[in-house]
Amino acid sequence: MVKVKFCSSILVALVCLFASAFALSSENAKHPLQHEWSFEGFFGKFDRQAVQRGFQIYKEVCSACHGLDRVAFRNLKEIGFADGEIKTIAAGYNVIDGPNDNGEMFERPGVPSDYFVAPYPNEKASRAANNGAFPPDLSLIIKARHDGANYVYSLLNGYHNTPEGMVIPEGKYYNPYMDGGVIAMAPPLSDGQATYQDGTEATVEQMSKDVVHFLQWAAEPEMEARKTIGIRTLLYLAALTIFFYVAYRRIWADVK
Repeated sequence: MVKVKFCSSILVALVCLFASAFALSSENAKHPLQHEWSFEGFFGKFDRQAVQRGFQIYKEVCSACHGLDRVAFRNLKEIGFADGEIKTIAAGYNVIDGPNDNGEMFERPGVPSDYFVAPYPNEKASRAANNGAFPPDLSLIIKARHDGANYVYSLLNGYHNTPEGMVIPEGKYYNPYMDGGVIAMAPPLSDGQATYQDGTEATVEQMSKDVVHFLQWAAEPEMEARKTIGIRTLLYLAALTIFFYVAYRRIWADVK
């Protein structure tokens, strides 16, 4: 009995400790801006144009530091890219393959079945190129962060002048949506930085939204199919319920 009480006390203490740590961490970062997304909700869908624009921003800006190693080039067909376009995109990357007949690794142009190539060969090389910071892979970043879509959107729009009295270490930047208000990533976006083929104005806000759409798709490409199955299942269960209810009333109608 004493052991049970002791273990229970330890468990309660640990829960309180983690709860306090979470609360403290949450207080250090500003709550993300809330935005309405087309992919949210039971009937949410991807905005294909926004996803394609977001891919453009990822390719032209984000891919210099951040990988996307869970997405294959052929997956881009799901967001509207043609086979020829996908082949061209894939061929723009050099992929390490092998070994060849001599037992050596070699480089070759990418093909649609390859996955996106990471910007650095390993974590140490990544940190060495980024003043010790390790840019995370973006494949699941929307799922890996609390309120992921709004968090990424807010972070990309959150670069402001440093508040008076706050000291930012050299090589770091102020961003209130980052824990502690300090981030190692320099402001990645600026107005007019990209040229969209559909004529959309490339403001920081617009590019941030588009990147979020793309990263949401990258993290959960099966979302639309999953929601469709869910809706069909609910409709089927509703029809089945009505059928059984009617059958029940007819079978037991003469029973008093």
